[in-house]
Amino acid sequence: MAKHEFDIIVIGAGSGGLSVGLFMNQAGFKVLMVSISDLDIGGDCLNDGCVPSKALIHVAKLVKHAQEASQFGLQVKGKADIKKVIGYIRSKQSLIRTHENAQWLRDQGISVALGNASFTGKQEIEVNGKLYSGKKIVIATGSKPSKLIIDGVEKVSYYDNESIFHLETLPENILFIGAGPIGLEMAQALFRLGSKVTMVHQGDAILEHDDLAVTAVLLEQLEKEGITILLETQIERFTSANEAVIKTKKGETKTIQFDAVFVAIGRELLLDPLNLEKAGIAVEHNLIVTDHYLRTTNKKVMVCGDVAGDLQFSHAAEFHARIILNNLFSPFKKKLNNQYMSWVTFTDPELAAFGLSEMQLKKKRINYRRLEKDFKEDDRAVVDDFRYGKLVLFVSKAGLLKRQKLLGGTMIAPNAGELIQELILANSANLSVKTIFNKIYPYPVASRINQSLITNLMSEGLTPMIKALLQKAYQIFS
Repeated sequence: MAKHEFDIIVIGAGSGGLSVGLFMNQAGFKVLMVSISDLDIGGDCLNDGCVPSKALIHVAKLVKHAQEASQFGLQVKGKADIKKVIGYIRSKQSLIRTHENAQWLRDQGISVALGNASFTGKQEIEVNGKLYSGKKIVIATGSKPSKLIIDGVEKVSYYDNESIFHLETLPENILFIGAGPIGLEMAQALFRLGSKVTMVHQGDAILEHDDLAVTAVLLEQLEKEGITILLETQIERFTSANEAVIKTKKGETKTIQFDAVFVAIGRELLLDPLNLEKAGIAVEHNLIVTDHYLRTTNKKVMVCGDVAGDLQFSHAAEFHARIILNNLFSPFKKKLNNQYMSWVTFTDPELAAFGLSEMQLKKKRINYRRLEKDFKEDDRAVVDDFRYGKLVLFVSKAGLLKRQKLLGGTMIAPNAGELIQELILANSANLSVKTIFNKIYPYPVASRINQSLITNLMSEGLTPMIKALLQKAYQIFS
């Protein structure tokens, strides 16, 4: 078998793997990228995640807005054609795939091997009978949706994020299992396209890793729209292809009918095909053992993205890639630190969060203040009809306002993922909250809500003593 030498081998061509491979190639290094197939290039984000789901959400939002226009005299009839919806999704994936495919990568000068990779040594892998060795190897193989293990599950053909975008007909009645980001996004989108949706979730709140102040608002909006969400409830068993027995926390049981099931109960790693033990890479509890620098127990091999066992976001994989690239070239090594991480759940309204959560602040024993503001009196929220919105900020405690920093925060509102970007910048750049206060916002942009909450904080500085001083200054200098 031929042996090929590379400066770096990247196993997996999702967002993290592509970030590493493309930069190393541009910098003049010999790169091998491995993907199971040509269509797997782009990873979960392009094929089964962010891209198709956001395209679906976009179409569903158009349908919803068209229906809402009836209150102004327009008549909207008919039902969304799911085949045309899927066609729209495919067209958008195809546009992005023009620069995320094997031939395009080869045209850039990158070697590409298609097939399953498995380690044969500490710096060597095998793909389709060929051996390849690299000075460094990055594992960026992503994750897969967790399988549902319940009595009677073999009777049911269920969807997950890998299969839902192959729908040929829109189910009349869908049972969703799990109230995380994927489940909520898909539930609302399919509901808006015409399906009846019932969601079952074991926990006592949706999006359990987010702040209850905003998740409660989202829950209310989803239920107001018509989605049935059963919390503290679980599927006990499937009795047929179209019926399940559900059980509440109180022990009550009842049957529920459905035409289709969507499962969103988490993600899992598929590590066995890699033969990690042959590379001296330790695995514990189906997670690769890593250090703070994303290195495995074999220091020549690093991990990137979901397989790192860290936050499972495409932008987290890109963040890992930047750490890996820095550490390949710099004597000043960077550790993985999610202190400034942010994320968005793309429901309508969106839920966006950044920085440290309140739970993390308490765990780290960081002194902070929790600030909250709803959107009831915000002019843009009034005219655009999202007065239900809410902003929560965590601000450091300090004697002087100019020293107070944003430690984290969360928002629930339409386009919250965009509105919160300046707060993410202030957090990651360690800017004073006074920076937001001093910014000039065009009226009436929706992001003025950010300044409004900081203004409330500023007004607390008008103590009786300060007011008395201002009174005297006014008399003297006016």
